[in-house]
Amino acid sequence: MKKYNPPYVDQEEKELIEPINRIDVKKLKRPSKKEQDEFRGAAHKFLKAEAKMNIRIDEAELNKIKEQAEKEGLRYQTFVKSILHKYVTGRLVERK
Repeated sequence: MKKYNPPYVDQEEKELIEPINRIDVKKLKRPSKKEQDEFRGAAHKFLKAEAKMNIRIDEAELNKIKEQAEKEGLRYQTFVKSILHKYVTGRLVERK
């Protein structure tokens, strides 16, 4: 199994990743058709429908966003979504 090794993880994430990397996937049995259907149904219930949004942004600002996202180990769209989520939930903290 290819080891999952993201560029940036905190201690809690490392503790979650290490056991996953020790799994020998060749020893795992394939879920039954019924189990697969149950997993698929649970995933559909869990996933939320997302709306698409298009914005116009200065190219220099976009490049800075992409650089910061790379430092965080995220794709820039995911990084922007995370920032917006933190802002609307009141968890975005301004650095001084």
